[in-house]
Amino acid sequence: MLCPGVYDALTASLAEAAGFQAVYLSGASVAYTKLGRPDIGLVSMTEMADTLSHIRERITLPIVVDGDTGFGNAIGAQRTVRCFERAGADAIQIEDQAFPKRCGHLRDKVLVSPSEMAGKIRACVDARDKTLIIARTDAIAVEGYAAALDRAELYLAAGADVIFIEAPEDAAQLEAIPRHFTGRTHLMANMIEGGRTPMRDATQLAQLGYQIVIFPGGLVRALARATQEFFATLHRDGTTAAFRDRMHDFKGLNDMLGTDAILAEGRRYD
Repeated sequence: MLCPGVYDALTASLAEAAGFQAVYLSGASVAYTKLGRPDIGLVSMTEMADTLSHIRERITLPIVVDGDTGFGNAIGAQRTVRCFERAGADAIQIEDQAFPKRCGHLRDKVLVSPSEMAGKIRACVDARDKTLIIARTDAIAVEGYAAALDRAELYLAAGADVIFIEAPEDAAQLEAIPRHFTGRTHLMANMIEGGRTPMRDATQLAQLGYQIVIFPGGLVRALARATQEFFATLHRDGTTAAFRDRMHDFKGLNDMLGTDAILAEGRRYD
């Protein structure tokens, strides 16, 4: 299952229109776009839940939601699960970093103890209704590859439905993880352009043994580049003329949004 990263209802609706089977609500992308800041633990649980509710109102696809550290201890993580479920989550990812967390491909991460994280996983499983719980470990960069496997085994035993070992550092690690868990759980992989993990496409990852792949921040990186170019053109020329072939006009945007159909629906109640 290939999940593009989205950060609001518009980007989620475009992903659905493009034919994806699911989307990933990226905490990093929300930080980038909502706050204009890096992924260093600044986004709150309520901001994520609010964003999620708008996305759920707009699309019918399954939504995998970045739950960061659970936004607290085990009890806090339970509240996060309940809030995200009410807002429309189908799967929630919880990681073993200490708060405030940071992007999994940044350096100098700090982890909670394996037992504390296992307790959070058990708490999340107890609190959820039907939502899948994805357990992420950031241990490779902090404690090494072997420790990451040990943590993942503990989280699997605690009841996690999917295991996500963040930031494998080379092709050997990326390939060894599915071999280690063959037939015992579902695995998620994270592809970050310019990150610590070798880039592979979804077909290659499926062949290795991963069931879910996310490209969480790719859209923001593409849009940020396009936005810089758009503003540079507008500032230089005083018009958008040179950029017109790379943008919707007024009608094109409204056609994409389905404006006529919505207005026609409203006229039924006149």
